[in-house]
Amino acid sequence: MKRIPWWRLGALLALLAGLGLGLVYSWAISPPRIVEAQPAALRADFKDQYRSVIAAAYAATGNLPRARARLSLLGDADPIEALNAQAQRMLATGGQVEYPGQVAALALALDDEHSSVPVSTPVVEITQSVDNSATATSPPPPPEVPILLTETPEVLEIQPTPTLGAPTPRPTRTPIPTLGAPFTLTGQESICDSNLPDGLLQVLVLNSNRRQLAGVEIVVTWDGGEEQFFTGLKPELGNGYADYIMTPNITYTIQLARGSDVALGVVAPTCQTASGENFFGGIKLTFQQP
Repeated sequence: MKRIPWWRLGALLALLAGLGLGLVYSWAISPPRIVEAQPAALRADFKDQYRSVIAAAYAATGNLPRARARLSLLGDADPIEALNAQAQRMLATGGQVEYPGQVAALALALDDEHSSVPVSTPVVEITQSVDNSATATSPPPPPEVPILLTETPEVLEIQPTPTLGAPTPRPTRTPIPTLGAPFTLTGQESICDSNLPDGLLQVLVLNSNRRQLAGVEIVVTWDGGEEQFFTGLKPELGNGYADYIMTPNITYTIQLARGSDVALGVVAPTCQTASGENFFGGIKLTFQQP
């Protein structure tokens, strides 16, 4: 049997020992660290944290252009929809109230800015050119009167006017980043549908473009009590939809925490089925930004 020379065996052992030491150093002692990664390369949960930090910074500073620039680094196809979807997920998982509210507020501010940016229309003034040279002439006097001709030029003050090649745009309003105007109660109707739960209060919240808004806090109060609930927790019914079960014979007052008209004297109506049986119906309220 042929034996392996000792020097070859030593070289093999040294190679294995070096490989093992290299793995221990690279995995345990000094593992590689990924730095300066682009936000678009983050995991989905890390992207949610990134949006939450951006929303918190906007809530503190009100700097909407900076928030928009930071969101663009995530590479979302629609940043507004991404923010609304995250606010719904945060509310569904029972996160702290201020965090989904900040995310939804940033989405609302971006949507308001997109829908309210005015378009400047240039106004062109066409002015006929005026001859700068003015020559004064005197009317011919009667032939029997001796005349003395004097030339007195009339000075015309000419104001510079824009020409056709240099249009003067109208001044435009600079949009101020806000959370939007207070909401108006645009609809209140009684719903008598035996297929719905008794005393169901349905609330729909829209912006000025009739786009449903998620993450809007709704405050319902009654004699001796108060509760809050949010839109967007049932996305299958709409991002701006929310509901609440009213107790029969209790009078409620409903308004949006962000500022809105107040719906007073809301009570579950008494309805009848086709067979004459009584049941408690519901109320549907619609709030919209003007």
